[in-house]
Formats: sequence, structure tokens, C-alpha cells
Amino acid sequence: MINITTAEFNTLLAAFIWPLSRILALIASAPILGNPSTPVRVKLGLAIMITILVLPLVEKSLPQIDPASGVGLVILLQQILIGAAIGFVMRVVFVAVEMAGELIGLQMGLGFAIFFDPQNSGQIDIIGRFLGVIASLAFLAMDGHLLMIALISQSFSTLPIGSAALTDVTFTTLANWGGEIFKSGLQLSLPVLTALLITNIALGILTRVAPQLNIFAVGFPLTLAIGFLVLGLSMPFYTPILEYLVHDGLKLMMGILNIDDINMP
Repeated sequence: MINITTAEFNTLLAAFIWPLSRILALIASAPILGNPSTPVRVKLGLAIMITILVLPLVEKSLPQIDPASGVGLVILLQQILIGAAIGFVMRVVFVAVEMAGELIGLQMGLGFAIFFDPQNSGQIDIIGRFLGVIASLAFLAMDGHLLMIALISQSFSTLPIGSAALTDVTFTTLANWGGEIFKSGLQLSLPVLTALLITNIALGILTRVAPQLNIFAVGFPLTLAIGFLVLGLSMPFYTPILEYLVHDGLKLMMGILNIDDINMP
């Protein structure tokens, strides 16, 4: 019969629960990995598998604290904040892309074409959904999901459990990074918005010259055609911008976790 003391049980529990909470918070908040359409069992199974793999790194620096105590609960909250912060950084990139698509769709007159977005469990413009799919494919092609897993695994060495959690400077950096949604969203949508602005100005002049012209019958197909044309011509230039945003997000995550280089598995 196997006998185990309370102290040994608390040590085993802490060695598993604390890293699991950090990894699970990342998976729940990160893009693609945290897609609401993904079954909860799959997310939990992935988090448990990664936790088992990083246990050797965790056991070396595990604090001798009861996980059910007040300090243990504070440490648990710290791990959740660290994982959620890392997932938030990359989530901002995808929200910026979807915002660009919504701006484009609104100017093209496709604001009524709303689809259900399984990634965010909400409604999204059709152009925003299209650009979101492109961003997801580019993210997978750059192994972004593997890089996030590698970062969270290395974080247990650079930011051990029980050490100082996220500082005020880190939260300020994350808040400033949130402004990237509006900056990058406008940059991505600017070519199409500029073309549509010129089109609307031309239609306005044409309406003044020929008042008998039915602007609704002519303007809507014209803005749609020009919008899709410019969007198609701009697609080759979107991938470098997405790659730049993903790399900036990874650098920010590395700065938060005090990681100098990513060691891919």
C-alpha cells in the first residue's frame, strides 16, 4: 500500500496545478488555440499534455507553499494573469485584422452582410471574416502557435512560479499594445478606403452633373466592384504586414517573459 503525507500531496498538487493554470490561461485567450468552436476537452487535454512536458522545469524552482493557502491562491492568480497576458498580445493582431475588414466592408456597403464568427462567438462583417481567415492561415504558416507554446514553456525558467509577477510597467505596455488595433486596422484598410473615397467623390460630382442619374443603382455595384478589385490587388501586401505584426507581438511576449531567444522544440 502506498502512503503519502499531506506535505507530499500538496507538493505534487502545486507542481501540476500552478503550471497548468498558466498554460490553460494562454490556450483560453490565444487565437486559434482558444477558438470557442474547439471542444473544451481538446483544450484541457492540450494544456495537460504541455504541463506534463514542462514539469521537469517547474520542479526545480517550485516554492514550498500550500496551494490551498492564501499565498497559494495568490500564486495561482499570478499564473492565470501571465498566461492571459501572453494570449492577449497575439489576440490583438487578429482583432486589428478583423477591424480592418469591418472598415472595408462598411465602406463597400457590405455592412448588412453579417456572419457568425466561431473564433469570437459573435457577429462579424464578411470582409472581416475573410481577412481573419487569411490571418489565421498566415499565423499557422509562420508556426505562430508553436512559438507561443515554446514561449510559455520557456517562461517557467525565466519567470519561475512564485517569483515577482507582472509589474505595472508590463500592464502599461499591454495597454499601449492594445492601441495597435486601431493603428494596424487603419493601415491595413487604408488602400481600399482611399480607393472608395475617390469613388464616392467621383459619384458625388457625377450626381451634381447629371441629377437624373439613379445614384443608388449605379453607386452600389460600382463601390462593390472597385472595393473587391483593390482588395484583391492589395492581398499580396497584407502578408508582410501580418508577419511584421506577429513578430512584434512575439518580441513583446519575449520582453514580458524576460526571454532573449526562442528555443523551438
